[in-house]
Amino acid sequence: YLKTAYKKEPVFAHSKIIYTLGNNSFKEKLSADFLKIANISPNIKDKDLEPFKDLNNVAMQRGGATYADAITFGAEKIDKKLVEEFGKVRGKKVLTHSDDADLTDYLQLYSDLAK
Repeated sequence: YLKTAYKKEPVFAHSKIIYTLGNNSFKEKLSADFLKIANISPNIKDKDLEPFKDLNNVAMQRGGATYADAITFGAEKIDKKLVEEFGKVRGKKVLTHSDDADLTDYLQLYSDLAK
């Protein structure tokens, strides 16, 4: 989403986005105006906002993960819908949560994205 919005900006032309799914959530539904407000650029089309259409917590997480180059799981307990949807995604690097993880996996992720 952000890469689409800023794709013509030289600073962001070659940027990579890592989205971390966490267990932070909210139960409320966002207002119907959210999609209008989120349309921050003429580069954004209605189809780009499709992942956010449910206007709830899962939709916000889904939107972030959909447009990321890599996804990390930042907590042990994450919404099951999101784990199923983004645990194994073709074309994206995915780093699952591990209490025993050290920086090696993250350094490798950054290295892979920089190629």
